[in-house]
Amino acid sequence: MGRVRQAEKNVFFGYISNFIILVMGFYQRKVFIMVLGRTLLDVNTLYTDILSMLSLAELGIGTALNYSLYKPVAERDYEKIKSYMSLYKKAYLAIAGVIAVIGLALTPFLQYIIKEGDRGGISLTELTVYYLIFLFNTVSTYFVAYKYSLVNAQQKSYIQTNITTITKIVTVLAQIVVLFLTENFLLFLLTQAAIEFIQKIFVSIYFNRLYPYLRDKNVRKLEKKETDTVVTKSKALMFHKIGDVARLQTDSIIITTCISAKWVGLVGNYSLIINYAANFVNIIFNSVISGFGNLVATESKEKQYSVFRVYRFVACWLYGFASVGFWLLLTPFIAGLYLDESWMLAQWILSLILIDFYFKGGRTVLLNFKIAAGVFEQDKFLPLIQGGINLVISIVGAKYIGLAGVYIGTVISGILANLIRPVIIYRDCFSMSSWDYFKDSVKYISVILMILILLIPVKNLLLVQVNILTFGLMAIIITIIYNTIFLFIFRKSAEFKYLWDIVMQKIKKA
Repeated sequence: MGRVRQAEKNVFFGYISNFIILVMGFYQRKVFIMVLGRTLLDVNTLYTDILSMLSLAELGIGTALNYSLYKPVAERDYEKIKSYMSLYKKAYLAIAGVIAVIGLALTPFLQYIIKEGDRGGISLTELTVYYLIFLFNTVSTYFVAYKYSLVNAQQKSYIQTNITTITKIVTVLAQIVVLFLTENFLLFLLTQAAIEFIQKIFVSIYFNRLYPYLRDKNVRKLEKKETDTVVTKSKALMFHKIGDVARLQTDSIIITTCISAKWVGLVGNYSLIINYAANFVNIIFNSVISGFGNLVATESKEKQYSVFRVYRFVACWLYGFASVGFWLLLTPFIAGLYLDESWMLAQWILSLILIDFYFKGGRTVLLNFKIAAGVFEQDKFLPLIQGGINLVISIVGAKYIGLAGVYIGTVISGILANLIRPVIIYRDCFSMSSWDYFKDSVKYISVILMILILLIPVKNLLLVQVNILTFGLMAIIITIIYNTIFLFIFRKSAEFKYLWDIVMQKIKKA
């Protein structure tokens, strides 16, 4: 099955999955707030972010090993696949141990992260038990996570997607029932832990049957050169991981310790929707990473560059569309339809979050191509610099400006990668200047801002009263106007023509 066909299949199942998870996640969160209240929502959000930080222990080993699998998978070299998977398994079992140790070591500091005034009557013992359940869920994931690498290298990420979707459906339904019957946060967490543990057992058995050769005891060791390649790329990715955690996973902790935990759940409502939208877009991009790996291994630099430009065009189009839509509709949705005005964020804080969201789309394109091409070492210190800048600006900003200061740090540190990584990729992957990349960036941003300015008066006129009818009508208007103007302006570009040809070919085959 070709790269395009595999990507289509991954995107199809990815969208179904993300839509189901989005709808169920919204309903679950609303039930959670209604039954358990804001304090436990803040705790739930904070612990999720803390355990995301502990994924730092993975240090990029999985990414380096996935890159190493592209070639043997393309050549169907099963002996080499077994060797890499054996190394992957050993590495991830070690990672599970490291996360468990670090996670347990953090336990005594929970009382300092969540101040007594923010606990809402929840005892320190209860907070510790809740945290240990989160830690168990995270650690146990690494016992089966390595098994997904092979299907992803084969461009079959839909398998992981479908397993995740089914698990999410069962988990959310069970947790909602538990909330209504018991109103107990501990049972809510234990329900999730039990279902996900059963899923991990199923995954282990399923992949053993899907790839029986992985159970072979006779596995050759990798050559020193191959092992050294993985180690070298892992070291470079280690810096990326540390920097990314310092930049992306610390906001909730900074907000909790420097401002107040009450903001964590409020911001979490906005982040939940934005992250789901990012997931929708990233389904396309993540679905073609393995295809990019195959492309880099088999095609010329000219072909790689032309596909990269199309990939980037789609990212700017979709992330721009989402950013405009969120700026106009997110607060009316949360404060008018989903919850009430007490959950509203200031528009300028939302603007900072969406600026980072848009530029993150550009970073996603760059990062995914870097992963596929194995370009890890050239900017290994950049994430450390970004992480340091983010921590300093966010902490100082939180103290003197408040919540906005946290996101100013996030935006400034993020844009550094948008400026530096294109230079590296164009130089090392395409052997050309990155000037065209930045010229295109200015064009895309200018068009997106122009469309937003045109739509603001429409929003002010139509959403004087927010209800399902006016909200839905505004969403339709945004969709039509944004996409019509954007595609009209770029209709003569090579990137649009490439996409148009694919669409026409599909129509002819239908």
